[in-house]
Amino acid sequence: MTSPELSIVSARPQLTAGLMAQTGLNEEILRELVHRFYGKVRQDRLLAPIFEERISNWPPHLERMVAFWSSVALMTGRYHGRPVSAHATLPVDTQHFGRWLELFRETAGEVCTPAGAAHVIERAERIARSLQVAVREAQARSGVIAGLE
Repeated sequence: MTSPELSIVSARPQLTAGLMAQTGLNEEILRELVHRFYGKVRQDRLLAPIFEERISNWPPHLERMVAFWSSVALMTGRYHGRPVSAHATLPVDTQHFGRWLELFRETAGEVCTPAGAAHVIERAERIARSLQVAVREAQARSGVIAGLE
C-alpha cells in the first residue's frame, strides 16, 4: 500500500518524499497556495492589470503554476516551460517584484507549515531575483528604462 505522501507523481520520488517530510508540503497545499496567492494578485491594484492583460483563461494558468511550484518546491519535474523567457518582456520593475513577493510571503504563511513557508519563500525570492535580472536585460536591449514605460 502506498502512503499518501508517496502518491505524488514525481520524476524523483525519494527526493520528493524527503522534501515533503521536511517541509510538510504536498500537492494539496501547493494547490491552495497557488490559488489563494493568485486570487490576491487578481485583486491587487498594482499587479492585477499586468495579469488581466495577459491571462484570459485562468484555470489552465493556475494548473501550470501548481505544476511549477510542485517542481520548484518538491522537485517533482512536473513543470515543463521557460519561465524566464515568458516573463522577460513584461512591463514590470522592482516595485512589481516587491509586491509579488509580499503577497507570496503572506500567502505562504497562511497556507504552509512554518518549514514549508520558509522553503517556498526562499525559492520565490531566488526566482524573483532571476526574473528581475532577465527583465532588466530585456528592457536594456529594447531601450526601455524600468519605471518609465
